[in-house]
Amino acid sequence: MNSKSTIITEKVTDHEIAEGIEDSEDDIGSALEIVIKHVGEIGLYQRLLFVIMMPFGLVWSFAYFGQMFITATPQEHWCRVPELDGLSLELRRSLSVPKISDTEYDQCFMFDANWTQVLETMLAPDPNTPTIPCTNGWEFLFDDIPYSTIVNEREWVCDKASLVPWSQTISFFGSVVGGILCGTLADKYGRLPVLILANVLAFTGGVATVFTHDFWDFAICRFIVGMSCDSCFIMMYILVLEYVGTKYRSIVANTSIAMYFGGGCLLLPWISLWISDWKFISVAMSVPAVFALATPFVVPESTRWLISKGKTDEAVKVLKKFERINKSNIPDDVLENFIAVANKTKEKTESVLMIFKTPSLRVMVTLLIIAFMGVALMFDNVIRLSENLGLDFFVTFTVTSATEIPSIIILVLLLDRVGRRWFVTAPMMIAGVLCLAAAFVPRGLASVALAVSARFFNNMSYGTVIQWTPELLPTPVRASGASFVHISAFAAVMISPFIIYSDRVWEGLSLIIVGVIGIVASCVALLLPETKGRRMPQTLDNWETLASTTCFAKKTGTADKTDCR
Repeated sequence: MNSKSTIITEKVTDHEIAEGIEDSEDDIGSALEIVIKHVGEIGLYQRLLFVIMMPFGLVWSFAYFGQMFITATPQEHWCRVPELDGLSLELRRSLSVPKISDTEYDQCFMFDANWTQVLETMLAPDPNTPTIPCTNGWEFLFDDIPYSTIVNEREWVCDKASLVPWSQTISFFGSVVGGILCGTLADKYGRLPVLILANVLAFTGGVATVFTHDFWDFAICRFIVGMSCDSCFIMMYILVLEYVGTKYRSIVANTSIAMYFGGGCLLLPWISLWISDWKFISVAMSVPAVFALATPFVVPESTRWLISKGKTDEAVKVLKKFERINKSNIPDDVLENFIAVANKTKEKTESVLMIFKTPSLRVMVTLLIIAFMGVALMFDNVIRLSENLGLDFFVTFTVTSATEIPSIIILVLLLDRVGRRWFVTAPMMIAGVLCLAAAFVPRGLASVALAVSARFFNNMSYGTVIQWTPELLPTPVRASGASFVHISAFAAVMISPFIIYSDRVWEGLSLIIVGVIGIVASCVALLLPETKGRRMPQTLDNWETLASTTCFAKKTGTADKTDCR
């Protein structure tokens, strides 16, 4: 497909439509795509829905990375000695805290000295003077984090420093619970109600964070925010992709993530610096979620889901709305055939357990989870290392996030030519090698350059695997199955804060761990089926047809060996 063809709606002749209807009487996916070709594969309504994705992408980015900016730890902090409060900052530090190197002071211990005597002589205690843990709190130098965060307010440093990664892990655990809940509810009650629910959770948890007083109430609020991630965006993402023609799917899928999630990541550090107070930052990050309350008036429910529940009349109303807004026309015979096929393809309610009851689906989902875990762990860790790579945290985060847009442009241009499988495997392999290289260079410009390059390639894999997941799953379990895959990735990402924390053992350990994980995941992705140019499976039979063209299909003589390259 050339670049020109990606922006021109395909013309479909009546003869081709008739043949398509005849070939697809038992395939609602084919029938629906024929209808979409008539209403417009990327018409006015689809473009409007693409714009409406923006606040949900912002909510996703704020829910995912926002906690970094309210729990950022000023790198320079030391024990407070009340007796020395009247002195200058540098003098207070030099008199009260032992040095651990020529340029670094101890952050967690102070001299056990007679401070009246120290004030009289204005001389630091002898270096051999016994030290004790901080007894009167800490002082913070706000050069690297120029505003108050929950860490300095509640003094989550030294023996309490582990509360920061624990709070992030609890938020990720919320994503696991929320993914299970939202996926199950989406297949039972529809995508739209769950989209609203997820964004209400993001708003509630974000605002409630401001009113917390200790670790556990803060952790509960972040758990609630975590429950929204990433259903707050993915439900809208799935809805929009179902109404876009196949040849526009890659463009819509990837540009939405680049513009809205990536754009949110670019805004986040500068919103934080502009507001400069962690409580107001938390409230500001919650505001876009309010737009979810308007979605019932402008966003349609999934036609595929409505059909799978036997609600054909409601599905037709949705398609008529597309016809009206796009100023197009669905021929009567096409609509009649769609209704006939829809009435014959009512699906019984299926849970995510159906995945495990279907051997080929079970194998595929297991491999997909492993690949997704590796992609997600690298995606998360590389950007969280922004605080530890030796340059300005806000600039490093911005530059790392800015790789989203150019990497996704490349993805949009090449994904439908190269295919999903290779666009996960090759970039992840390169990113893994770059992370390993970054582990062995000094922290500073060189390590940041390698990390930014790794993120650039990892973005391609992340954008691809997000699109790949719903394309692989049949409609009865598409929402619950996609949520299951995503929550499995979040379960893996729960260890991400502690991978970053491992740098306290050895400075490059986190990058080595991430690099190895990325290389392993890239190899696993090679075993997954290719969906380039194929319709999303509507039924289990459709899935079995797709599975029969892959390397791991049963050796029944039907496997297409050319697809196992």
